[in-house]
Amino acid sequence: MTIECDGEETDLIFQPSDRADGSMCHATQLVAQHQIPIATMAGEEPLSETQQAVQTEHVRINGVEYEATLEANGDLRWRSAEAIAGERRLSLDKEVLGIELRGTILVVRSFVEEIKEASCLGTRKQEVKRVRRDYVFELETEEKGMIWGDRLSACIGSLGRPKRLFIIVNPFGGKQCGRKIFANEVKPLLDAANILYTMQETNFQLHAQEIAGSLDVRKFDGIVCVSGDGVLVEVVNGLLQREDWNKAIKVPLGIIPAGSGNGMAKSLLDSGGEPCSISNAVFSVIRGNKRTLDVASVVQGETKFFSVLMLTWGLIADIDIESEKYRWMGSARFDFYSLLRIMNLRKYNGNAQFVPAPGYESVGVPLTQIEKSNQHDDPNLSSEMQISKVKTLQSKGYQGPSVSYDESHWRSIEGPFVYVWLNNVPWCSQDVMPAPEAKFSDGYLDAVIVRDCPRSVLLSLMLKMGDGTYVNSPYVTYLKVKAFQLVPGQRVGNPKKGGIVDVDGEVIARGDVNFSLHDADVKQKQKQYLMSYGPSIQISVDQGLATIFSPR
Repeated sequence: MTIECDGEETDLIFQPSDRADGSMCHATQLVAQHQIPIATMAGEEPLSETQQAVQTEHVRINGVEYEATLEANGDLRWRSAEAIAGERRLSLDKEVLGIELRGTILVVRSFVEEIKEASCLGTRKQEVKRVRRDYVFELETEEKGMIWGDRLSACIGSLGRPKRLFIIVNPFGGKQCGRKIFANEVKPLLDAANILYTMQETNFQLHAQEIAGSLDVRKFDGIVCVSGDGVLVEVVNGLLQREDWNKAIKVPLGIIPAGSGNGMAKSLLDSGGEPCSISNAVFSVIRGNKRTLDVASVVQGETKFFSVLMLTWGLIADIDIESEKYRWMGSARFDFYSLLRIMNLRKYNGNAQFVPAPGYESVGVPLTQIEKSNQHDDPNLSSEMQISKVKTLQSKGYQGPSVSYDESHWRSIEGPFVYVWLNNVPWCSQDVMPAPEAKFSDGYLDAVIVRDCPRSVLLSLMLKMGDGTYVNSPYVTYLKVKAFQLVPGQRVGNPKKGGIVDVDGEVIARGDVNFSLHDADVKQKQKQYLMSYGPSIQISVDQGLATIFSPR
């Protein structure tokens, strides 16, 4: 994809501009077109003793005279010569985006917290928001400007921030604002931070998976998704289906919330005490802090799918998928459809088997080794029930955790179920926390199981999902598992209707009629999904397999 800039077409490889209007100069276009390596910021070499020393100068900042100090770690602080109190401090790591030096003028681009007044239903409250602000330092000589500029560049370079990113924008997710979000909120912050980037939009489902599967990851310090959770999941699957998956999956991933749910972005920002916003998510990528992330392998026969968020079956999957018709409502679609589904509640037959984490061994009933070996798999599950392209890709990619659970102490819970919900992170959307105890890389999935619950109680539980307290209800079974096996059955009272197995917002299996591998109509219906409804689906966790940008 190309764009027009200054009357010429150029590939979507950008260098932050030094023009006031944000346009790219011709030299930058040449860098973009030919991918000419450019000089990176200082910081690759150790700081000299002079650079490490605290430096104090009389400067003008935004036109006002101050005594300013540049500390050894790059933090800045200043106060007026007459003032005894009221010192201002700027943290290099937590507030500074980047710098620009022009002779004696040093511009420090920052993203600082400010207290904003907000009004709601006649009451006023204060909330903290980050805002862009530039501090223009006027030093006495160009030599001092160079010393301060080099020092700050070196300190920024030592923070391990990304220098070049590959950005995937989904223009169709959520309220279809991905393109606008990138242009208005993502790009300005990346430019201010002097980060180079290549941007590509997705054009169809699984396009991000294709992109990640063929991307030269050596050229980038991270892959960032401006989307909902679905594109991030596609990227993970694309990376793990490569021959060099073990190297590709080490590339840090980032997520900018631009979808309906945004569960991963919410979970990451909430873990750092940050409100879930687009700008905060971009800043967390810019700062370059990372954490490891568990990846779950979802397997049926030879078919694999990799999950980083959740697997649902029953009520929650019905709400997530069947509410697609109300996508125009944004995230409100989930609340609306939840009420509709609870009023006409469904239950599903089936079986859940699991290896509990320490402390949860009392949940369910013990499963003998004979019962475990006599699983509900159908030996006739053949290649015609698979998607050939996925099988081909996965035969050369990551095959899932090598740990065997055959000798583990499996336990079982029989249906019927209202829902089964497996979670890798605490939040599934910006206002729903299904797994308050979930950790990003503890090697476990947090399972939530509801078997029987009055409609009135179920509605109250749904209303308590905003803070996770619903898990304290006696109607809710909450536990951590090392491995899980789901055998989805048909709807109670209607054996010709099955449920939806939803992984990270995508349907992987659906049972609308009695499952029989010998029924041609069923085979035809099942071909559109990655997995078949009925045979057991096994889920296991690879602890800390992926890496993701995080506020801290």
